[in-house]
Amino acid sequence: MRVTVEVDGDGLARVEMCRGAGNAIDLAMARALLDAARECEKERVRAVLLTGRGRSFCVGGDLKEFAALPAERLAGHLTDVTDALHGALRILAGLDAPLVVAVQGAVAGAGLGLVAAADVSLAATDARFTAAYTAIGYTPDAGVSWSLPRLVGPRRAVDLLLTNRRVPAAEALRMGLVGRVVAPERLDEEAARTAGELARGATAAYGATRRLVGRASADGLDAHLDAEARQLAAAAVSAEGREGVAAFLAGRRPDFAGPRAARSDGR
Repeated sequence: MRVTVEVDGDGLARVEMCRGAGNAIDLAMARALLDAARECEKERVRAVLLTGRGRSFCVGGDLKEFAALPAERLAGHLTDVTDALHGALRILAGLDAPLVVAVQGAVAGAGLGLVAAADVSLAATDARFTAAYTAIGYTPDAGVSWSLPRLVGPRRAVDLLLTNRRVPAAEALRMGLVGRVVAPERLDEEAARTAGELARGATAAYGATRRLVGRASADGLDAHLDAEARQLAAAAVSAEGREGVAAFLAGRRPDFAGPRAARSDGR
């Protein structure tokens, strides 16, 4: 088994890559990640926590698998791998449930794409990041060429993609590649706590907020202000919005799991 999925009573899905050997992504691993994403979608989870078992989070594609294929099969095989991996990323991006990623050790290639796809990312102090693609004559996948410039800026993204230098956790935090850095012994606890809090939060509002932020770079200001206004109005009359305000006025913790408001795109 390359990926495990466990969903707890709060709707938190714990997705763990557990292949060993740096959790390198072969075709079976990519398909397992797609199956995990589909399960999260089917179960309508409230938050997703993605981790990698072992010394490293994910070192990217399985180069041994790729090298063992004859040239006439390699392109088609890589297309199959990326189709599955990108399918998983598309599903996770479309959920209302926020994605939390906790990383340790080596993070390279597609592993970098998984980190960049996260809404909340935590790194152990021993984590180190590298693009790695052009070092072997490959080009990015897993959304890296789309997400990395949005996190660290286009100039720095190109620098990282061309030089393949290793970025330690502290520098990754400064450049915006990850959101928090914690001691290795605290990584699992902090990630679980963060994901658990999100699972008990306003899931529909999280999803709408993710989509607003995602479209911000493509919208002009006028269009984006209109989108914000529509979404806020929809959120205010939703079950989550009504519960949130009622709880605030009553001085109690809101029960967002009870209302379980439907997704609203504010259209």
